[in-house]
Amino acid sequence: MTARIERVVTEGVVDVDGVEHKVENNTWILGDDEDVIVIDPARDAEAILEKVGEREVLAIICTHGLPDHVGAAIEVAARDEAVIALHPKDRPLWRLTWPDTWPDIDMEDEGLFEVGGVQLEVMSTPGISHGGVSLYCEALEAVFTGKTLQADGPGRVGGEYPALADQLTAIGGRLFTLPHATRVLPAHGEETTIGDLEPQFDAWLSGSLTRGAQEQEEGPLTDGTRAAGIRLNLRDE
Repeated sequence: MTARIERVVTEGVVDVDGVEHKVENNTWILGDDEDVIVIDPARDAEAILEKVGEREVLAIICTHGLPDHVGAAIEVAARDEAVIALHPKDRPLWRLTWPDTWPDIDMEDEGLFEVGGVQLEVMSTPGISHGGVSLYCEALEAVFTGKTLQADGPGRVGGEYPALADQLTAIGGRLFTLPHATRVLPAHGEETTIGDLEPQFDAWLSGSLTRGAQEQEEGPLTDGTRAAGIRLNLRDE
C-alpha cells in the first residue's frame, strides 16, 4: 500500500481587541506518489501546494465551511481543476468566504472518495456546524475529524459549543464506534487516538465541558473563530 497521510500546518494572525494572536490550522493531504486529496485547505495555498508537489490534486474535501478552514480551497483546487466537496448544509458558511462560488460536490453521509488505493468514508458529525463531517480511512486506521473532535476533546466555535448535544451524539454514536487504535486527525492541534479519548466521554456527558467553559474561554486562543467573531445557531435550519 502506497497511500500515506501528510500534514501542513498553516498560520494566521487575528486581532482581538487590539491584541494579535497567532492561530494554527491543520491541512491534511492523503494520497500516493501520483494523486492526492486535500482535506481542509486553510489559509496558505502556496504552502499546501508546495507539500503536494507535482502530484495531482483530485479533490478538495472540507469537513465544514468555517472561513479559516476553507480559505485556500479555491486556489488549491484551481491548479489541477480539482473538485471541491462540502456538505450542502454548510453552504451558507462557505459563502462567508466565497460569496461568488459554490462547491462542486454535495457530500452526504456514507459517501465515498478514493485515492491511492484507499477509500474515505463520509461520516455525518454535526454539532460544530449543520453540515460537519468526519472522513474515515479504514485502510490507514485514521479519521479526519475537522473541528468535531480534537486532542483536548470536542472542538468549539468562538469559545462555545453551538450544539453540544448534537456534537456529543455524533462523537459517541459515530466516532467512538471506530477501533481504539484509529488515529484522530483534527483541524487544530496534534493528533491522538480514539482509544485515548473515549474514556473521557462519560465525563463530557455529565457536564464537565460546560462546567469548565469559563476557564476555557479565558485560556489560549486555539482556533481563531472567537477572534473572528463567528457565532452559529445550529437550531436555525
